Amino acid sequence: MAEHTQRRSSAGPATVGPDDPRYSDLVGRGSKRFAGKPDYVRVVCSSEQVVQAVQDAVREQLRVAVRSGGHCLEAFVADPAVRVVIDTSLMTGVYYDPEVGAFAVEAGARLGEVYRKLFLGWGVTIPAGVSPNVGVGGHVVGGGFGFLCRQHGLAADHLYGVEVVVVDETGTARRVVATREPSDPNRDLWWAHTGGGGGNFGIVTRYWFRSPGAEGIDPAGLLPKAPDWVLTFKTAWNWPEIDERAFTRLVRNYGDWGERNSEPDAPSAQLYSTLVLGRRQHGPLEISGLVTAGAQADWLLEEHLAAVNEGVGVPHTRDTERKSWLAHALDPAPGLAGINLEHAIFKLKDALLHKRFTDRQIEVAYHYLTRTDHDVGLMWGMATYGGRINTVAPDATASAQRDSILTTSVSAGWEDPQDQAPTMSWVRQFYRDLFADTGGVPVPGEVSSGALINHPDVDLADPQWNTSGVPWHTLYYKDNYPRLQQVKARWDPRNVFHHALSIRPETA
Repeated sequence: MAEHTQRRSSAGPATVGPDDPRYSDLVGRGSKRFAGKPDYVRVVCSSEQVVQAVQDAVREQLRVAVRSGGHCLEAFVADPAVRVVIDTSLMTGVYYDPEVGAFAVEAGARLGEVYRKLFLGWGVTIPAGVSPNVGVGGHVVGGGFGFLCRQHGLAADHLYGVEVVVVDETGTARRVVATREPSDPNRDLWWAHTGGGGGNFGIVTRYWFRSPGAEGIDPAGLLPKAPDWVLTFKTAWNWPEIDERAFTRLVRNYGDWGERNSEPDAPSAQLYSTLVLGRRQHGPLEISGLVTAGAQADWLLEEHLAAVNEGVGVPHTRDTERKSWLAHALDPAPGLAGINLEHAIFKLKDALLHKRFTDRQIEVAYHYLTRTDHDVGLMWGMATYGGRINTVAPDATASAQRDSILTTSVSAGWEDPQDQAPTMSWVRQFYRDLFADTGGVPVPGEVSSGALINHPDVDLADPQWNTSGVPWHTLYYKDNYPRLQQVKARWDPRNVFHHALSIRPETA
């Protein structure tokens, strides 16, 4: 595809320094655990403005980073070494692009607005994340997982093209368009943006989406049709009534259901759920989720809850609600959107599983969730995975984990700065002990399948917490890492774009 004509904007760019009243809002977006202090933030509204902003930073030899939604879980943008932040949050266009034959989404758009415009305009959607506040820019390049992925695959599986501002070996910034077309000489850059992670190759300014195999000129047929409606549900068990036997049975049942129900064409692919297990002192154990199966929704929900509750022997509550797809996407039911990332202070560590947790791992979890020696708001969560995600070959996209049935996380938040050290210690120790059989991290093997780069965790590159001998990039990218290094060498030969977990050049 030739270079695409850029839609022009009369707004921006704006250079916002520490004396500008906008500065604190711009540098304070996202997790409050980190606080960067760049020389300035460049607020951009077009790809041309991004090119100029990158060129200025390269010419001035200033470390540069990009922010779209502001939900990165590590200090990749708030790193004290970053001198220039390029903020794309005003680049929010979502439209059908007839020249490309695909839906264009600018990098600053948030998922809620993408869902709203795609649904109201054409009745379609993309199977992206669960939080409407997450920005598209960094989400899709990491793969993009959410409510509908078991049914339709990852958001990146529907990525047709990407527009990226890159810097060549001479230090010249330019805009490049790359697509999945086999004849596209830039196809490797498209591939890297289907799961290679943000902050690696350049600055994404725009994505184009069209499902593989979609044909014709009717935009309504080029992406998955949005559900007619969804059935949301929440089931809760009273923690004080749960002993270790019941806890083990509940977690074992949830994993067993995932093992039996991860086939892509099974009706159960239309069901998504999360199991949230907080500390005993902090409330109930809950399963929440949604079903998009129309007339079969009630039956699928009954089967799921019966299987998970079998043999637990503890009373539970159950609430359901039918909602339109858009109403749900813009305001997910409590428990479905996870932690409020907008203003939270927290640490999250995730993993992917292709088998359920072992009984030893469940025993570890029970120990941490029932300990009373520190009042930590600790949470262990699991969510259904697999389905259509697992129909894509591991090397067809940069998202290599194509054999998983569950995604899991350990997280905890705090408000008082004095609680940071003990809380971080608890989260790290819980995760380490959970994966003690493989060096404290989810090494791809009998049970685990690595981790998601959309949930980056610098501990995986720290030998104090990763004693497995398996490098962090294998956990995230498996066998795709050497190819990602080749893409890095071609498109970012000066390593302009880097952070603590960025793709390393081949020579490094």
